[in-house]
Amino acid sequence: MKKNKLLTIMLIILVTITLIGVVIFVLLTQFNKQASTDEPSIDEILEASVDVPELTTNLADNNFVKLTLKIQTDSKEAGEELAKRDFQTKNIVIEELSEMTKADLEGKQGKILFESTIKSKLNELMQEGEVQQVYITSYIIQ
Repeated sequence: MKKNKLLTIMLIILVTITLIGVVIFVLLTQFNKQASTDEPSIDEILEASVDVPELTTNLADNNFVKLTLKIQTDSKEAGEELAKRDFQTKNIVIEELSEMTKADLEGKQGKILFESTIKSKLNELMQEGEVQQVYITSYIIQ
């Protein structure tokens, strides 16, 4: 009788450990799957990106800047919407630059501030998706 009870308890413990192992395995494989699909490939990034052609505009301190931008969105549909809003994008960039001085744009922090300002202004316009990143692809200031 004691052997029978001991065998039953051992089987229950063995089944419990096995079930816990299976649950952990399933959870880990699901989390790894999600992590690998969260990062878009470079082709997906390019597909969801929009080029802003070279813009030349005056700054607030009578200098001028010539730059081009690449704007990364979160989906192909958002990229298509942003491409249609090209005139609004250019307007936002020109308005922001006309309020800035050469000193505002100098250095890494100045460019980061400009990029984040453009990103937030464009996200206010977007109806489908959002802008994830604004890149300055060429930049000349005089």
